[in-house]
Amino acid sequence: MTTAHPISYLSNVVELLQAHWPNNRAVNLIFHGHSVPSGYFATPLVDTFHAYPHLLHRELKQRFPYAHINAITTAIGGENAERGAARFESEVLCHRPDVICIDYALNDRRSGLEAARNAWTQMIQQAKDKNIPVILLTPTWDITQLPDADDQEREALLAHAEQVRQLADEYDLGLADSSKAFAKATQTEGLQNFLSWSNHPNQRGHQLVADELAEWFPPFIQT
Repeated sequence: MTTAHPISYLSNVVELLQAHWPNNRAVNLIFHGHSVPSGYFATPLVDTFHAYPHLLHRELKQRFPYAHINAITTAIGGENAERGAARFESEVLCHRPDVICIDYALNDRRSGLEAARNAWTQMIQQAKDKNIPVILLTPTWDITQLPDADDQEREALLAHAEQVRQLADEYDLGLADSSKAFAKATQTEGLQNFLSWSNHPNQRGHQLVADELAEWFPPFIQT
């Protein structure tokens, strides 16, 4: 299997977003994960309207002005994929999502690659059983990616990012490669220009993620 293609993967959803009243309906986008999609900046500040779920929502409304879009954040600060999987059916699928975005890898280092993979696989399979498209997100960067950080911590984050990419390939899912976007952006600017806290992006960092996600909603699908 290979990672889904951005032009076609969400074509059915984009068709819904292009529909006009009275032929349209609410399109529910779910953002499931930890503190980053929750909107935590400098803890305990929660800056909802500069976090990537809201930034993506604004971008999609510009692309699809007639669409009725609900951006629903089911993320919880401090949570990892194991805990997210435990409440996936009761707190995510209950919203009847049209797309589910999963972002847990930043916190999964505490549980390790195997446990994280099992939890991500459980959520992916539950979504696929209901024919709900899923976009997996590699982790945003934190201070462990600074040049003077501990090598083991740095490599752990990169290993989880690679595992997310592998899962997207294996299950033919969408992939928003936040880690790759951070790597590219920090080639010309320091990482601290994209962080609001040791492990939370600022608005510029969140915009990198929103831009990755927006590629999966092309504005000119023919219906």
